[in-house]
Amino acid sequence: MKKHSASLRSLAVLALAAGLSAPVLAEDAPTPEHSLTGNLGLFSSYRFRGIDQTFGKPALQGGVDYAHSSGLYLGNWNSNVSSGAGYPEGNLEMDFYGGYKASFGDFGIDVGGLYYYYPGTDLTITNGGKTNTGRVDNTEIYLAASWKFLSLKYSHAISDYFAMPDSKGSSYLDLSANYDLGEGWGINGHVGRLNFRNVTNGSYTDWKLGLTKDMSGWVVGAAYVDTNAKGDCGNGEFYCFSNSLSNQNVQNGSKAKDAGRGIAVLSVTKSF
Repeated sequence: MKKHSASLRSLAVLALAAGLSAPVLAEDAPTPEHSLTGNLGLFSSYRFRGIDQTFGKPALQGGVDYAHSSGLYLGNWNSNVSSGAGYPEGNLEMDFYGGYKASFGDFGIDVGGLYYYYPGTDLTITNGGKTNTGRVDNTEIYLAASWKFLSLKYSHAISDYFAMPDSKGSSYLDLSANYDLGEGWGINGHVGRLNFRNVTNGSYTDWKLGLTKDMSGWVVGAAYVDTNAKGDCGNGEFYCFSNSLSNQNVQNGSKAKDAGRGIAVLSVTKSF
């Protein structure tokens, strides 16, 4: 490739010297005004901010993203979930987001908003003397900055956090790293902190360490995910989740797990 590029540059110089139009080089091609990409993945378990969303079962996930050359973007992402993770009568998560990205050399910024939607959910829950009923959802705004392989993102809930009463203003801070080891290998790490407002034992820290391998466009990954969330089922702690919930927030299933327990997550993903 390097020799081919050098030859093209030589032709370009000769053409200019002869008063002819230079050939267009691949690296000089303008950024497309519009781009549309998709992604699909299979995961052995779905962890959102370190918390189990599928009761330890596999998740099929995928989405689509539109980007404009100005930096504006829109997207949708989806995954199956367990009703016992706090989504009574529901089994699907649909995320809708949009924002603006810009880069300045090795630095980048990203600002936008994200709406989490769980169709079919029907919740009745009380916290701090307040009661919420109806569909589970959540709306956040976010601001992120990146430098090379590091990124820092702050998300702020402008609604009650996943329908929990009196939790508006909850926030999540995410520090992540994604480093290219070469030859298709990559390593990634993450530490995050949730501030769950006005919820006893709701705040916690989560972390992840993972390894990926790109195999002809298919990315195979393995990661260890863990938290210090309060999920001891023997003590009935906040993050002890059942395998099913009714619309009255009653556990239908006979099984329960610590939703913040440490776990290895395997995955295979593809972007197109």
